[in-house]
Amino acid sequence: MLSQIKDLAASLAPRLVEIRRHLHSHPELSGQEYQTAAYVSGVVSSCGLHVQELVGKTGVVAELRGTDRDSRMLAIRTDMDALPIQERTGLEFASRQPGIMHACGHDVHTTVGLGTAMVLAQLGIQFPGTIRFLFQPAEETAQGAGWMIRDGVMEGVTAIFGVHTFPTIPGGSVGIRYGALTAAADDLELVIMGESGHGARPHEAIDAIWIASQVVTTLQQAISRTQNPLRPVVLTIGQIQGGRAPNVIADQVRMLGTVRSLHPETSASLPVWIEQIVANVCQSYGAKYTMNYRRGVPSVQNDPALTQIMESAASEAWGGDRVQILLEPSLGAEDFSLYLQHAPGTMFRLGVAFADKPNYPLHHPQFHVDETAIVTGVVTMAYAAYKYWQQ
Repeated sequence: MLSQIKDLAASLAPRLVEIRRHLHSHPELSGQEYQTAAYVSGVVSSCGLHVQELVGKTGVVAELRGTDRDSRMLAIRTDMDALPIQERTGLEFASRQPGIMHACGHDVHTTVGLGTAMVLAQLGIQFPGTIRFLFQPAEETAQGAGWMIRDGVMEGVTAIFGVHTFPTIPGGSVGIRYGALTAAADDLELVIMGESGHGARPHEAIDAIWIASQVVTTLQQAISRTQNPLRPVVLTIGQIQGGRAPNVIADQVRMLGTVRSLHPETSASLPVWIEQIVANVCQSYGAKYTMNYRRGVPSVQNDPALTQIMESAASEAWGGDRVQILLEPSLGAEDFSLYLQHAPGTMFRLGVAFADKPNYPLHHPQFHVDETAIVTGVVTMAYAAYKYWQQ
């Protein structure tokens, strides 16, 4: 079966590159993927799959239905949205939309999803259960998975596979990670309230800027001494607003940041831990505060058994020298984790780095991929899907 999958993928390679370049030239922002969804729907419909549009606002769901001898259902999720970045690659198929670019590889993800559907539909076999393809909008804003789930895409699903490009892994190679793959990412808003006064008489005021700086410093220091160093926490205050004039003690400072962690137990404890520190600092200097802690997406925790299937599929397809076992997770966030609250799953990293060209990071205006990775992704995903039904 593997040789059939590889032969089909190889024969489809020119078409898959064409699809990817079309998607790359016509990027759409999160929640606005109307043309992308129409294009995706047309491709999967031509494969004979049952297709439903406008799922999760602008998402597409396609099903390759089996014999129903097996009650299990496998979902394969890829995302479709682009970023508000002006492309600077100079490619002939560069974005035609000013200020919008596929700088995170979602054009590749969608192509891998479509290619997998095309290969599995052409294999000429009927699987014992259904394979459901989820083409998701709005991953970049971490909203799309929730929209899709609310529209029922995880009903009946017993396992889910995902993929994400990785520009530090060579094109044509695959990265496998057991356990935590990405971090939980939450939003933090703090407002420190002091009392205004003359800059020449700070003892008559309560300086919100100085107290805010103590809050930031104390939080960063406390991470190194009160959080388990084997369970990393990254707290970043990325925006601070406060003060009215150079010679006036500020009475209010607003700070915005993100809080990232890998382990669910650590994530659950962070709001209380942060507030205790903020409260203690403010009390020490007579200030008041408000805190708004907004939960984002949880960490992606790859299921061991499904990850083993993915590793086995990649190793059999490409050889062990093209499969990397990733020893470290990423502190980036992925709303693929929301699906994992409904069914076990795993996401693999698809290497897209060039051997002879500069490689730029995700979200860079010059981000580009080695397109040979597309066939690698399709074969890995399709063969893993086949192997899922053999267990």
